[in-house]
Amino acid sequence: MRLVLPLSFMLSYEEALDYLYSFVDYSAVRADKYSPQTFELGRMVNFLAALGNPQDRYPVLHVAGTKGKGSVAAMSASALSAGGYRTGFYTSPHLLDFRERARVDGQFISRASVAEIVDTLRSVEPQHPGLTTFELTTAMAFLHFAREQVDVAVIEVGLGGRLDATNVVTPRVSVISSLSYDHTYLLGNTLAEIAGEKGGIIKPGVPVVSAPQKPEALEVLERLAAERHAPLTLAGRDWLYHLVAHDLSGQEFEVWSAGEQDQLNKLRALGHPVDWRPEQLRIPLLGRHQVENAVAAYAALQALRGQGLPLAPEAIRAGLRTVRWPGRFEIVRRQPYLVLDGAHNRDSAEKLATTLRDYFPGRRVTLIFGASSDKDVSGMLAELLAPGTGVTRVILTQAVHPRAQDPEELADLVSGYGLTPEVVSSVGQAVRRALAWAQPEDVILACGSLFVVAEAGAAARENELVSD
Repeated sequence: MRLVLPLSFMLSYEEALDYLYSFVDYSAVRADKYSPQTFELGRMVNFLAALGNPQDRYPVLHVAGTKGKGSVAAMSASALSAGGYRTGFYTSPHLLDFRERARVDGQFISRASVAEIVDTLRSVEPQHPGLTTFELTTAMAFLHFAREQVDVAVIEVGLGGRLDATNVVTPRVSVISSLSYDHTYLLGNTLAEIAGEKGGIIKPGVPVVSAPQKPEALEVLERLAAERHAPLTLAGRDWLYHLVAHDLSGQEFEVWSAGEQDQLNKLRALGHPVDWRPEQLRIPLLGRHQVENAVAAYAALQALRGQGLPLAPEAIRAGLRTVRWPGRFEIVRRQPYLVLDGAHNRDSAEKLATTLRDYFPGRRVTLIFGASSDKDVSGMLAELLAPGTGVTRVILTQAVHPRAQDPEELADLVSGYGLTPEVVSSVGQAVRRALAWAQPEDVILACGSLFVVAEAGAAARENELVSD
């Protein structure tokens, strides 16, 4: 039910959130189709025009993708802040606090600012029927960044790209992270269809950077970029990289351009000695896929250099080295290890399983799993319960969210792998149950959705289960 209060009544923070969530929220209610009737940019364009088009008051780095877009955006924002730019960062969903969605130089938007800006929104909203929770929240972030006079904003797409509420921006650089199958009921059943929707953020003449892609997706992105005369940079082709080392504290890797590689090859062919080393970088995020994300972020930051936002190499190094992005193979406790990961489609579950094998070979793993009802649960479990992951126990649970799947419905899927799952109604209870079982050398992995990760992290902190 819509929250209706007199416009003369100043909202509190709690009332502002109630107001925002009184609109249609497609993160909680499944949309039947991704169409102009459901997701329509015209009303967002008109709404922002009524607010003075705050999104046009600062340069933007716009980031879309199926997996890794949040990581790419977080690394980019961290580097821009390290370089001295006052940097806005818009992301969704949040893990623990709604205010995470709009930050300036890492600082969450204040409760007072949320209340004040939402008060402004509700004075304009009645003239723009059909607005959604996400559209209003996006407008709030745009206004916040304008009022804070940011030098640049990193804007993460919410869902898709072509019709996403954030796609009203004209960025300096667009970025597309790894594409895979997710939200297929909205975005299409093939990688080509999904790439077409994600590639909708590519603007005429605006440089676009892509993470490594499967051929079917890359073909679409290349076609869209060519049609819109948008120079395309591809990580793995135009920027090369090599993983040097990894441990539980982070990963070290090298990155260099294809031009540098060509020059190096020519010098070596001529027999000239070469005294050269690629750029050496480190990230605290774990998993090989995060190196791909970091290279995409690095390429995007290099592209921004040509768009009037130069960044010194030491700023990029510092930003990547210090980035924080919770819930992505995040180790929040040791002895036993408690790992939180927001993987929620088959591709990300495969990457998670690979990371589990890389970092914890031979360890016994207790899997705490819960997912949204519209996800490829059987595909995720096929990856997580495959040989070599070490999973010997499974606890099925359910986040407090309208789209959370009943864990009882997942029991038969797990049983098909020769495991007898336990069903625990709440995520917090599941965490405590797993810790009661575990030996100091064991691993507990909570995953399946960001909502499960958020509740597992909250439960660990509330019960002082987090280790330093």
